Amino acid sequence: MAQYSVPSGDLVDGNWLNQAASATDIYLSIVPGTPGTIGAGDDATYAESDANPTASEFAVDMSTIEDPVSSSGHVLRWRRQKDAAGGGQIDLEVALHQGYVNEGTPGTVIVTAPLDTDLSETPATTTDTLTGGEADAITDYADLQIRFEADQST
Repeated sequence: MAQYSVPSGDLVDGNWLNQAASATDIYLSIVPGTPGTIGAGDDATYAESDANPTASEFAVDMSTIEDPVSSSGHVLRWRRQKDAAGGGQIDLEVALHQGYVNEGTPGTVIVTAPLDTDLSETPATTTDTLTGGEADAITDYADLQIRFEADQST
């Protein structure tokens, strides 16, 4: 049976805001309506970095799931886009952590997804499947977090 872990709380907001320009409970703006489904219907709510980000981080705690006792089928999925057409190049790094508390206590990085460089103005979904070794590095499915970092290139 498929399981889906979804954002369950903000850990580090940095300079990030939700679509209502609020830094309160940003994670609620990125929880998919149907777990495991990320699509165009979810684009009305979002988290956004500051306008000219430099190592601008945002991290969320993930909901607890049972250990699947399998090294396969672990997928990290997110949607991204930049706001202004013709604006500066924005790069986005997404990483799955275990034991992340804040930038001073980052826990263990399970996987850093390939860097999304020069985000488009068109929303797009990224799906990254963990290798067996990356999945096996998860020892506590109740202690997973996702960290986003936005950078503007010049």
